Amino acid sequence: MLGLARSGKAAAAALERRGVDVVRADRELGNDGDLSLLDSVDVLVKSPGVPREVALVAEAGRGGIPIWSEVELGYRLLRPRLLGVTGTNGKTTTCELLGVMLQAPVAGNVGRALTDLDGQVEPGAWVVCELSSFQLEDVHELACEIAVLLNLEPDHLDRHGSFEAYRDAKLRIFERARTRIVPRGFGLDGIEFAADEPLPAEPLIRGVHNRENAAAATAAARAAGIPDPQIAEALRTFPGVPHRLELVRELNDVRYVNDSKATNVAAALRALAAYEDEPVHLILGGSRKGEDFTPLAQAIGPNVRSIHLIGETADELAAAIPGAQRDGDLATALHEIHPEPGDVVLLSPACASYDQFRDFEDRGEEFRRLVQNLSA
Repeated sequence: MLGLARSGKAAAAALERRGVDVVRADRELGNDGDLSLLDSVDVLVKSPGVPREVALVAEAGRGGIPIWSEVELGYRLLRPRLLGVTGTNGKTTTCELLGVMLQAPVAGNVGRALTDLDGQVEPGAWVVCELSSFQLEDVHELACEIAVLLNLEPDHLDRHGSFEAYRDAKLRIFERARTRIVPRGFGLDGIEFAADEPLPAEPLIRGVHNRENAAAATAAARAAGIPDPQIAEALRTFPGVPHRLELVRELNDVRYVNDSKATNVAAALRALAAYEDEPVHLILGGSRKGEDFTPLAQAIGPNVRSIHLIGETADELAAAIPGAQRDGDLATALHEIHPEPGDVVLLSPACASYDQFRDFEDRGEEFRRLVQNLSA
């Protein structure tokens, strides 16, 4: 087991419950480059955060040792009816909404690892699974009963090297899938969805992009045999998920919104569109992913009253967005923002978080903590 974060630990535990000998390798253990660990290994299971270029993975490939992602292992162990969801943005929101619609467990890329459900679901039971490009790189038998592609826009180019390689990894969700749910206009075969189509009820969650997520979830739920009244109830009541356009506080008639999961330009564009008719103070920046910030700069309208830059991409963003202010970190940015009643303070970074935080959740929680500590 290479990589001992959340999914790696769950995978190792699931295997050991079955009496399988597990060799653990991880950077924290200092043995992730020890090629001798492969001497007695039949399969290498790797966490999604581990690139293929890592020495153990590359050597396993040269030696003909099968390389599985954690979700591949989870699928083989659980044998569920899998409703898989992938896409550049909106995966977690759509999965959690589908979990409510189907009254089924949700696992995968964010939240619980698929192998963490071992022993808790019967074979053939529905499981909603968020599938990232990193996870889909190394699937072999994993087959979705229903496979959903939400969208495709440049992301993770630092890992995949090109948009074409990233796209190819995402589209692997359709290998062996029985039913395909696809965005209208993408030229892919399957049941199409779009933001402007009628739904059984209007979703509670805000934004055109979330209506698109709701349309995808509705199409998938119908394909799974869920009746419209049950779908409608979920649409009317589902409040969204943390770190995605999450209203964390209203103070002096100013709304503070945590969109820390906007780790790429496309996600930040969706956030800006959701608040295009309101005065916004925007916090951008974080660690690099190889994206072009020009589309973001072009989308910033006159409603954006101030722009505050944090993290290692601050200089690149400043070059793309004249007038943006370099503040360095979240605490300084919040101190430098002077909102008026009716304004929105929006953290939608358009960047990853690894320069200053453990992950996007850690960044969102720090934003939430700082906002809660603001005085009236």
